[in-house]
Amino acid sequence: MSYIIGPNVVRYSCTCGLLKPISFLYFCRYCTQLRCSFCVCHEVDSNFCGKCSENIPSSEARVKKNRCGNCYMCPSCEQELSPRIASTKAPAEGEEKVSTKKMYYLFCQFCRWSSRDVGIPDQSSVTGGWPDRENIHANRLQELLDLYKAIVLAQKQQQEKDKKQRGKYISYTDRTGVTAAALRKRIGLPADLTHPLLKSRPKEPEPMIAQTEVEKLPDDIFTKPINLMDITTIEQRLLQPESQPTTVDKLFPVHKQLSIKRTLRCKTCEHNVSKPEYNPSSVKFKIQLFAYYHIPEIRIVTVEPLRAGRPCELILKFTNPTQHQTTISFFELNLDEQEDIVENKLTEVVENVEQLSLQEKQPMSLTSQPSSSLTLSSRSPSIIIKPRKIMEYMNCNIEIPESTFVLPPRDDAAEYDDSGETHNIHDDPKLVKWRKSNKAFIKLNITPDESLPLNAEVVCGFIMQHVYTNTITGQLEKKEPQKYDHKVKVFLTLGQTVGSE
Repeated sequence: MSYIIGPNVVRYSCTCGLLKPISFLYFCRYCTQLRCSFCVCHEVDSNFCGKCSENIPSSEARVKKNRCGNCYMCPSCEQELSPRIASTKAPAEGEEKVSTKKMYYLFCQFCRWSSRDVGIPDQSSVTGGWPDRENIHANRLQELLDLYKAIVLAQKQQQEKDKKQRGKYISYTDRTGVTAAALRKRIGLPADLTHPLLKSRPKEPEPMIAQTEVEKLPDDIFTKPINLMDITTIEQRLLQPESQPTTVDKLFPVHKQLSIKRTLRCKTCEHNVSKPEYNPSSVKFKIQLFAYYHIPEIRIVTVEPLRAGRPCELILKFTNPTQHQTTISFFELNLDEQEDIVENKLTEVVENVEQLSLQEKQPMSLTSQPSSSLTLSSRSPSIIIKPRKIMEYMNCNIEIPESTFVLPPRDDAAEYDDSGETHNIHDDPKLVKWRKSNKAFIKLNITPDESLPLNAEVVCGFIMQHVYTNTITGQLEKKEPQKYDHKVKVFLTLGQTVGSE
């Protein structure tokens, strides 16, 4: 059986109002809302090299400018460089006999670039010893960095001193982040020369002096033919911003940039929705709250030829990914009444967050064990995300069925056992065409608008309500899992209209 699949065929509406496929969404079990990559907090969990799989602490990665010290990239095509062995014959120390010695050089297997092309000498060991190009502005940059570090340190010391003098009262500048010097400059007052920060200001480096005379262009600049194979591209120059070589004979190997593992955190309740393993070679997750594992998946099985103003049949496949039975019902989706729905959902989210915060503020018994993953973080305040208006135009009317249908829980063994269908479920034959284990094929009647021209894209939508079983509350209070109705807006792109028979 063939399915109509694609990146934008079946889209779910996120809490913020964006339309995404179910594989691009997350589901927060604490505030029970869908989250996309734009309405979650992205935090760097660890830094590692994608080639040698070495974990690097954040402080060390900051010093190394987020580059690996052992792995290199090709300056020509930005692919990984691999060491090659070259044997050389040279006399040993104190002996006249000639011996063969192994030497190593860097080589690119894609563009055939090697470190020998730019005159880098071969090394006797595989790891280490590769010379880096010296930056002619390194001293100047280091002086500027030392100056700004000293200024920041003096500001912190002065702020701590001022806080001790004021006691518990907070000034206006501490709340807004505006320094006293910037505030005096903004309101037009002269600088306070008696301020201790200005007295202990570190020595500034010598200012750069502009030159009035520059080097003359060569005489053959307009007559000499240009070989584009010897000139670097803009990408190659930006790969080495400290030198920006203009010719290919000045390209040096570039240290490979570090990769990161991200932790995604819900902005409303501050709980993690995705947290990977610390080991860089592992692809598993400690926390993996993808919507694919909590929300029923919808796929388009078949759809009759779409003709403007004529009803046609649409068959959808619903799959229950959870370990609990769910009941699915349909509601009409009206985007004109979206403002009222937005306000109601916003109020519901606020109530859920307040209820969750009250539960965690209550004193726990001696027998209960607090969990670090369930504790609200105090690093940043909670943010209530106000949904935006869904910018989607529906040009197809869908007949909403009044009856509901049940999806049994997921059973991996039932996929290979055809005799295990023991679910005594009485379905509406007009709605459910066929079912197996946790899947059901649903028949819907749709009618494209009469005003649609030929080859126009047909889009329809509905609200899917399913019973979600929340196991988090049951684990905290040692009670049975709570069940409630969860609604999701679903948009289907059915294809293009065809002509009449």
